[in-house]
Amino acid sequence: MGKDPIISVLFVEGKIDVSKRSLLPNIGSGGECIFVGRTRPDHHEKHGKLIALHYDCYKKMAQSQLEKLAEEAVARFDVRVIQICHSCGKVPIDGASVVSAVGSKHRDDAFLACRFLLDLLKLPARIWKQEVWADGTTGSNSNTTTAVMVPGKIKNHKT
Repeated sequence: MGKDPIISVLFVEGKIDVSKRSLLPNIGSGGECIFVGRTRPDHHEKHGKLIALHYDCYKKMAQSQLEKLAEEAVARFDVRVIQICHSCGKVPIDGASVVSAVGSKHRDDAFLACRFLLDLLKLPARIWKQEVWADGTTGSNSNTTTAVMVPGKIKNHKT
């Protein structure tokens, strides 16, 4: 690969500026894959409209764990650059809460590494999501789907 890959993990307060956080350095990557996770509109029978999602984490621990995950992606795929940005605090409807950008020599590695990162992002990192509803109710969604790595494939399960 030549040069050491660039890994950047960042946490920001509130919604993410997608254009700023998805821009990768021009270091000769042939393929780039960018994933943006946004707060989508939802409605609860009892609590009304979803207003926002609130994220919380232990930043120092989450930073270290996400850097290790990025290093694992570098070891598995021909990756030149990885940037992960995750929100802390309140993210309104349509606001971006996570941006993962990967640059690699070839597009297939960029797609695979980006998918790998997103599927495993919240497993090692202690990042919690809380819903904020129109009636003022807050709570965690106990039916969120989380990816679990199984040798050779990715399997989803309910948490």
